Amino acid sequence: MNIQTTLAGEAIPFAIPASRWDDATASGMSESELLLYRSNLLGGDLTVTNFGGGNTSAKVMETDPLTSEQVEVLWVKGSGGDIGSMKLDGFATLYEGKLLALEDHYEGEQDDDKMVGFLPHCTFNLNSRAASIDTPLHSLLPYKHIDHVHPDAIIALAASSGGEAVTKEIWGDAIGWLPWKRPGFTLGVMIRDFAKANPQAKGAMLAGHGIICWADTAKECYEQTVRLIAEAAEYLNNKMAGKPAFGGAVTSPTKDRAALAAALMPRLRGLMTGARRKLGHFSDDEATLEFVNSADLPRLAALGTSCPDHFLRTKIAPLVLDPTRLEDDAYLAQSIADYRDLYAAYYERCKRDNSPAMRDANPVVVLVPGVARITFATDRATARIAGEFYLNAINVMRGAEAIGQYIALDEQEAFDIEYWLLEEAKLQRMPAPKPMVGRIALVTGGAGGIGAATAARLLKEGACVMLADRDGDVVEEVRTGFARQFGKDVVRCVTCDVTDEAQVAAAFAECAREFGGLDILVANAGIASSASIEQTTVELWDRNYDVLAQGYFLTAKHAWSLLKQMKEQGGTSVVFIGSKNAVAAAAGASAYASAKAAANHLARCLALEGAPEGIRVNVVNPDAVIKGSRIWDGDWRKERAASNKVDAGEELEAHYRNRSMLKRDVLPEDIAEAAYWLASEASAKSTGNMINVDAGNVQAFTR
Repeated sequence: MNIQTTLAGEAIPFAIPASRWDDATASGMSESELLLYRSNLLGGDLTVTNFGGGNTSAKVMETDPLTSEQVEVLWVKGSGGDIGSMKLDGFATLYEGKLLALEDHYEGEQDDDKMVGFLPHCTFNLNSRAASIDTPLHSLLPYKHIDHVHPDAIIALAASSGGEAVTKEIWGDAIGWLPWKRPGFTLGVMIRDFAKANPQAKGAMLAGHGIICWADTAKECYEQTVRLIAEAAEYLNNKMAGKPAFGGAVTSPTKDRAALAAALMPRLRGLMTGARRKLGHFSDDEATLEFVNSADLPRLAALGTSCPDHFLRTKIAPLVLDPTRLEDDAYLAQSIADYRDLYAAYYERCKRDNSPAMRDANPVVVLVPGVARITFATDRATARIAGEFYLNAINVMRGAEAIGQYIALDEQEAFDIEYWLLEEAKLQRMPAPKPMVGRIALVTGGAGGIGAATAARLLKEGACVMLADRDGDVVEEVRTGFARQFGKDVVRCVTCDVTDEAQVAAAFAECAREFGGLDILVANAGIASSASIEQTTVELWDRNYDVLAQGYFLTAKHAWSLLKQMKEQGGTSVVFIGSKNAVAAAAGASAYASAKAAANHLARCLALEGAPEGIRVNVVNPDAVIKGSRIWDGDWRKERAASNKVDAGEELEAHYRNRSMLKRDVLPEDIAEAAYWLASEASAKSTGNMINVDAGNVQAFTR
């Protein structure tokens, strides 16, 4: 590994946001629509707020459905929403008068959790959107429009020992400073009392938490929020100009970072034991490399994050690995075990009498000097978002250190947020995950009928899928469609000719780097040919064996080490898509049929070899899958039609349907169903088996 001391560069500056408000777009909007417009503008700009972070509100006059009278209604972002992508139904709506009356039930900070229970009683117009814990920050302030956001430049001030003085320097008495307080009714009272005592103020900095500001109109509130962030960013950039961040670089980035990550992530993933498998996300962006390669990495990483939004997704602190010992399996295992011990000790130090049981103790964030930031979670989107939040934390630390010393969240406060009973209740309300969440599949021939149908079946049940196909344009088109249907995080594609070992190896490396490893291989890439033995050339023979025998061998070979990594998590599955012709002799197709037979026998051999490693290997034998199949779009269709003396159109389909015992068409989705079953835990005690999906063919009976 290329690890060496380098000259320190200049700190990466903060991006400066600018107003994106368009009067023409906003013209004619209602107050609630203006709130949505403002919210989407704020949330859609990552220099303003991070994913799922921040909340906005407006107090709107509405007609009471019971009394028909005009009443003031608080529209505020509901619990768990994202202001960048939400719609109007993402807002909770509550009677402002009832919210103000709640103070009669409040006697002090000990009542914060109790006050949350009153919020549903204030619901306006039977709105089912749950109000968030931040609702009192909006309801208690006597202002019409309020923004509360957590941009990096603002949190950098809020999490620095010099933050209060800088806030005063930048904004004078227009923006106040409030000490750290966990979100809730007490914080709302503190902000309300500050605003009452300081009528000139336009907002307040909340230590470790963000900024809250207010205005009389939606446009004024939005533009004020953007201006405050821009002013904070400009101030920090001036302080950082010409200076290295984090004490300067002591490690240089390695050139083969992507390859190192592809080798490292499956090994880490295999060490993370628990009820559910982990998925990984890799990033070697400029800001991450600036941090992980710096002199201050050990000190700052150990402090953990500051903003609750960051902490809830990244855990108390990251795991930092020694880049010179990445090849040492014992070192990696000990590092993961040590982290779990440290987390358990943190839990024991901080737990309350009524704290929920300790959750998953594995690290979420793994930092490797010279290489990258890797994050793990039980679903791919959460892993990616956790990485993005740690990137926010890096930016915060850079700015905080430029004006003072970075201040992390107090350990007990961090624990009380992580194990907050309200947060636990939210987790308990979440629906059970789909059965394949946490599983990673690679499907060869992924752009074809059977391959795409199998990928869709796996994606539907929550798996992440890498589509591999030699036709790069077509497989990208399939990926794009699946991304729209199932989400961009869970599907990737790679151009791969299974007869080229270098391309096969690269495909599995890409899968490991994109998702963290492999749990399921569906070997499906294929060709078909029909010719008498006299007309079968050596070239035709070799082409069948290259794809259908050697191709299956190469994909299994390069999947094997990744699959072995998951032995402790309950094992893995290989599914070969075979053929009826692999077990039933066929005249005029000796090259195709014998190559398929070779692949099927390879599967039986691998079932023996894989069993001690927890790797199951099974086969699905289709027959006459004509509809949706790319193989049948070429010469194979004409050749089989000629061999059976029928027309190559509907007559051929009818021929295959009628020759089956059940007289039914076999579709790609039928093969996909069998492949899914063999890949799933439902078949956990099956290996070395063949399932025929051919509508019944007595010649292909396996016993």
